[in-house]
Amino acid sequence: MAVDLIPTVVYSSMMGVVVSSIVRGAKSYNSNQGVYLFALLLLLLIHILGELYIFTGVYQYAPAIAGFQLPIRMLVGPAFYFYAATAMFAKFKVTTKQRVFALSGPIAILVLMVPFLFFISPEQKLALADPLTRDPSLWRLAVTTCVVTAIVFLVFTFVYLFAAFRLHAKHTAKLMEKYSTIEQRAMDWLKVLLVLWGFIWLVYAINYVAGLLGFKWHILGSIFPFIELVVLITFTHFALKQIEFFENEEDSEPEDKPRETVISHDKMEEISEKLILAMTEKTLYKDEDLSLNRLSKSISVSENYISETLSQYLKTNFFKFVNHYRVEEAKKLLTNSDKLVSTIAYDVGFKSKSTFNSAFKTMTGTTPTAFKKALMTKN
Repeated sequence: MAVDLIPTVVYSSMMGVVVSSIVRGAKSYNSNQGVYLFALLLLLLIHILGELYIFTGVYQYAPAIAGFQLPIRMLVGPAFYFYAATAMFAKFKVTTKQRVFALSGPIAILVLMVPFLFFISPEQKLALADPLTRDPSLWRLAVTTCVVTAIVFLVFTFVYLFAAFRLHAKHTAKLMEKYSTIEQRAMDWLKVLLVLWGFIWLVYAINYVAGLLGFKWHILGSIFPFIELVVLITFTHFALKQIEFFENEEDSEPEDKPRETVISHDKMEEISEKLILAMTEKTLYKDEDLSLNRLSKSISVSENYISETLSQYLKTNFFKFVNHYRVEEAKKLLTNSDKLVSTIAYDVGFKSKSTFNSAFKTMTGTTPTAFKKALMTKN
């Protein structure tokens, strides 16, 4: 029995990572987010076992179950989306319609696999693995089925990855209405990993189809599993860490409806004056954990009224409103003091230098360091 050593070792390591993550996250499985993370990890484990089934040569002893992972793998995309949704919106509920659509992928694959499930014997399946023993007509059928399956998998999975991207954008916009610091809550790491997972599944499908058609990319076959391992380790690390952060967080489902004006123009003008005074005189922006709730209590105006005033009257959101004052104060300190850029970042209310740099560049078009150097050049 021939064993493909490198993929076997790497996928065995991946199996260890997933099993370890399932055990480590056990205490969180009573939450909505935890349940879908568990489901996602379990599906990834099945995918890994499917790869090991081939690379270790075990398929020679159990040809009857060849392809067992293909329908189940179709649920990886939906699982990523449902995990992302429940991680970003604690009150998100998966509807019956969403469940039915998620199951349509595996059902489609099962339909495509009907000939292999009921009309081809285990011996014939095993014979397909060797060019010398395979039946040409059955091989053509097998290749066609596998290629179509790979295409369906890619389309189905990318639909869900794209949907997760859109959901992340809504999540970020929603956070910017409530918080002045959104780094930990925004889950930007998930956006990056969605891109990486998309790349992995694309390369995986291409390599899978190429192998069926007789093209062997040995370098890719050796390197690719390592990339998948690194992405898997990164994902499980951040996913488990995010659950800990959100244990006591409350959120709501994303709203698609535009905000409607319910208070008068004069009332919004009055509230805007209070907001400006809170920033200029009380310098509340220096509170690194300033939230809409804290600001509401400070000026004795409801959160809804503040949000409406910011969006309808001042044409901004809470995040941009607060960080505008932080950046303006930073510009003054960069101009009139010898403080380090990192010190100024914390003095004006930012939690990290990277966040400060990003906000500063967004609002001024340059970095704080470049801004300071330009001032020194002029002087």
